[in-house]
Amino acid sequence: MAERMLQFVRLSQQTPDKRGAAERRTDFGEIYHRFTTERASAQASRCSQCGVPFCSVHCPLNNNIPDWLKLTAEGRLEEAYEVAAATNTFPEICGRVCPQDRLCEGNCVIEKGFESVTIGAVERYITDTAWDMGWVKPPTPAREVDHSVGIIGAGPAGLAAAERLRLRGWKVTVYDRYDRVGGLMIYGIPNFKLEKEVVLRRQAQYEQGGIRFVLNCRVGQDITLEQLRAKHDAVLIATGVYKARDIGVAGADLGGVVPALDYLTASNREGLGDDVPEFASGALNAAGKKVVVIGGGDTAMDCVRTAIRQGATDVTCLYRRDKANMPGSMREVANAEEEGVRFAWLSAPEGFLGEAGQVTGVRAVKMHLGLPDATGRQQVERIPGSEFTEPADLVIKALGFDPEDLPAMFDEPALAVSRWGTVRVDRRTMMTNLPGVFAAGDIVRGASLVVWGIRDGRDVADQIEKYVTGRPVTHALAAE
Repeated sequence: MAERMLQFVRLSQQTPDKRGAAERRTDFGEIYHRFTTERASAQASRCSQCGVPFCSVHCPLNNNIPDWLKLTAEGRLEEAYEVAAATNTFPEICGRVCPQDRLCEGNCVIEKGFESVTIGAVERYITDTAWDMGWVKPPTPAREVDHSVGIIGAGPAGLAAAERLRLRGWKVTVYDRYDRVGGLMIYGIPNFKLEKEVVLRRQAQYEQGGIRFVLNCRVGQDITLEQLRAKHDAVLIATGVYKARDIGVAGADLGGVVPALDYLTASNREGLGDDVPEFASGALNAAGKKVVVIGGGDTAMDCVRTAIRQGATDVTCLYRRDKANMPGSMREVANAEEEGVRFAWLSAPEGFLGEAGQVTGVRAVKMHLGLPDATGRQQVERIPGSEFTEPADLVIKALGFDPEDLPAMFDEPALAVSRWGTVRVDRRTMMTNLPGVFAAGDIVRGASLVVWGIRDGRDVADQIEKYVTGRPVTHALAAE
């Protein structure tokens, strides 16, 4: 058991043990083992307890990271969990899927010279222990109040708002078009990063706490937005963004050229035991195929690593910039490389080749990084005469996500959206142009991280309460 903090001068960074690449290529189990109590305590004790905790500053939730690290080092795990849960609705999920190397750990004060504290692994250890010990309780309010909210979307933002308002006694109903709760946490993120039981146990707990879920419900078809507004004191739009960005090149309509989310959803549904005809037919199954994934974000990493596990004969990630400029987590890139993924850096697709309507390859060209643009990011420019062909039986487009046409989908043309299709809100109140209708998460900010969805969901719950009751939420109430 650690006796004091600032042990980074004595103890080196140790991450959780990781299953070997050869073993983890064969299944979808999480790749990291859980910290032992001794190692969690020791690694938490490396925290410098600095006066300005940049780990907290660079966490979207401003988690009180030094506090729960100190409590973990002292063996006070239940208190550590209470501190973690005070600012984070899903610490067990953030400990698994957050890109800590870009957020908290990447800004750790001791990172230069001593390597950062393994914040994500300790967070996962704390909350997994809390679930094992029964410290995580359903959101049961101390008293009921006569206020009702309808939430469209059961992803991170919607669920974070649902829990926060339920704890304050609100009647909460969550509507979702899919048959399970969790949004992209269920259907978009593979099991090797986030096992589905981690998400589904939250659904069971929320139902126990009185949150009602109406699944397989499409707003605009099964119920209108106007009906929801009449039924509830406030409505929250937290649908996320699901429309795949396309690539306008020749051959994009060939068989075997598929969007990333279709591919990941098929894999996750098959893992959940669903009947997935597209997977069974091979259309969305990489087994025995040469796979090319186009893109460089975390979704692209999910795709290449899923293809490896499905038994692809060759997996290549085609990205138009270099490794240093990749938007995805470097930790995920390293895991993919260990598992046998090949990266074609500074390569951009110019078209797809095919025979008999089926893709056979990607026609690509080499790129080089030029001068920075207005954002400061280097522009990419093609190198004439550097064209090449990457053979492929399956091409997965992981180019990001855009909002769907919500005014048309909801049959509510009055709902204002931005020129990018995101829902337009008053940034102070988070309310749309429709009175009593709020929006939060990716549908407002664009495709982003789970942790930002949680932040937005918690914030919008406060704004909904203020709008309905006419009273600002006090600091004590906001920190339940």
